Amino acid sequence: MAGKVALITGVTGQDGSYLAELLLEKGYKVYGMVRRASLENFERINHL
Repeated sequence: MAGKVALITGVTGQDGSYLAELLLEKGYKVYGMVRRASLENFERINHL
């Protein structure tokens, strides 16, 4: 059986980063989409 996969739009935002962390802890493979304006702003997801 294939693993669980999630696509999070706005992963660098507050809610998106919390959701990514939660899903990773639950064993999901997480992909994230960011806005061009967010390219320099990864501090919320660097630890992931």
